[in-house]
Amino acid sequence: MHTIGFIGLGVMGLPMARNLARADHALKVWNRTPARCAEIPEATPVARPADLADCTVVFVNVADDAALEAVLFGPGGLASEGGSAIVVDMGTTSPAYTRDCAQHLRELGMALLDAPVSGGEAGAEAGTLSIMVGGDAEVYAKVLPLFECLGRNIVHVGASGAGQIAKACNQIVVSATLMGVAEAFHFARRQGVDPARVRAALLGGSAYSKILEIHGQRMLDGNDQPGFRARLHKKDLDIVMAEATGLGLSLESIQAAARLMSQLVDAGQGDLDSSALHTLIK
Repeated sequence: MHTIGFIGLGVMGLPMARNLARADHALKVWNRTPARCAEIPEATPVARPADLADCTVVFVNVADDAALEAVLFGPGGLASEGGSAIVVDMGTTSPAYTRDCAQHLRELGMALLDAPVSGGEAGAEAGTLSIMVGGDAEVYAKVLPLFECLGRNIVHVGASGAGQIAKACNQIVVSATLMGVAEAFHFARRQGVDPARVRAALLGGSAYSKILEIHGQRMLDGNDQPGFRARLHKKDLDIVMAEATGLGLSLESIQAAARLMSQLVDAGQGDLDSSALHTLIK
């Protein structure tokens, strides 16, 4: 049995860490708010990320590049005092930073897998996430049994950064579909047709998607409680737009989605579910 570390017990991190503990792995945890660690009584809390350096694998689920930099390389960071742990970044960070981070960790004798996920809080709780992995194939093989505690669709996409590119592609598809569902419901209402009945009809045909099934129902119910917060979705779309700009690409649907997410965040609604963009379309 390996000792596993987990950094970041937020909406996604907490259920993922719980699933590792339920699989009978010895688990050490660190969170910026220490009280959160008490929600996994099987785990051992530590005072600093550096105290996880003796773990075989350390999972990290934090918000962005800056947060990852802080918990890895800042004062008391995981890599600040050496070690040989495999670091698994399960958050969404920029591909460029991911590649730089992987190189820095290699120089310190450590390894990085970028392994962002899709499936939301429900998938994290059920252990059914889709996990998109970038990094060395041999390192991936070592971590795969742990990934299987967290997800069902686990794909090694390619070298460092490839997992984050796959996550960017995921957000392109999700964002465009969210807008499509919201616009379809708005169109139905303006035509005097019940959008709930439209949704029921579409679920049985080629328009079916998880977004239509789950987020479409959220839109109909006016349920904007976060499964995935709009401010984090905006951050992901900012990454997509930056990458697209660097490639000279114009992603029209993502420009529109990014504008709507920015409006939600600027209106103080960044902690609502990202499907709340339907309120702007209405």
